[in-house]
Amino acid sequence: MNRLITLLKDWTLPSAMIMGTVLYLVFAYVPALDGAARFFDPIFDAIFPLFMAMILFVTFCRVDFHKMRLAAWHGWLTLLQVSLVAGVTGGIVTSGLSGNDLVLMESILTCIIAPGAAAAPVVTGKLGGDLETMTTYVFVSNFVTALMVPLVFPMIDQGVHITFWAAFFAILYKVCLVLLVPMAAAYVVKHYWHRLHAWILSVPDLSFYMWGISLTIVTGSTLKYILHAHTTMGFVLTIAAISMVLCVVQFVVGRAVGRRFGTTLEAGQGLGQKNTAFAVWIAYTYLNPLCSVGPGCYILWQNAVNSFEIWHHARKEQSSKGQGHHL
Repeated sequence: MNRLITLLKDWTLPSAMIMGTVLYLVFAYVPALDGAARFFDPIFDAIFPLFMAMILFVTFCRVDFHKMRLAAWHGWLTLLQVSLVAGVTGGIVTSGLSGNDLVLMESILTCIIAPGAAAAPVVTGKLGGDLETMTTYVFVSNFVTALMVPLVFPMIDQGVHITFWAAFFAILYKVCLVLLVPMAAAYVVKHYWHRLHAWILSVPDLSFYMWGISLTIVTGSTLKYILHAHTTMGFVLTIAAISMVLCVVQFVVGRAVGRRFGTTLEAGQGLGQKNTAFAVWIAYTYLNPLCSVGPGCYILWQNAVNSFEIWHHARKEQSSKGQGHHL
């Protein structure tokens, strides 16, 4: 039993993804559970943002708010993201794409324009990175995305009728609910409810394991998007393959930028780990819903990368401890 618990701790993310896959397939393809599936589906959709806010609340309880400040790598990643978005947008506009070609490019765009994941500080903390600068970047990235979406989307899809301020405030509202509210709550608890704050800090990796639970829900939802996409499986696999390449490239490029500033880990997570749930939402709201398959698949790839990073980090720590005992 102890070995099983240790295995689940070491492979929390893959276990969560497998569990989400199995649960979705069981509820989707066992006729007797059809009613239960319809009952729980809207509940999961409703509680997921609240659950993410709880995870961030726990994470922010560990943040030293006085150390949150802008860093040079924030500016470079922002410039890189804006340049990539401008390049893809320019390619779509000038080439006059339509049909599946347009969907494919919109899928790529949503995977690039998506802000840094709200859960990126959770993984960064698990890997021993700088929690404060990572948290700051998540706020910067979400604000930049809120500016870019209402500027870019009407250019690439003439059917998108949105005003800049309406879209900007709609996106900002979601950002406030998921980021600012849990941060404000964490600030209050940290400074006024010391016993609760001490208890939260006493539970190691609490936010990480909570995130593992949320990943089970996300994986099931992702499979729903993929399996219910109104297109051929070949086209879905094409989008999935491209999103995998984008995921790896963004992690690698982010780490390359961060290496110049001694923030390889933080910059890699900042550019590579995306708020894909947000990307799926903007795809459904403003673009062809089919392009949401791109960020939907990206969820799986980025968590595969995160799982490898966590495994590699744990292996290095064990190696260091082993060397210390020999000395």
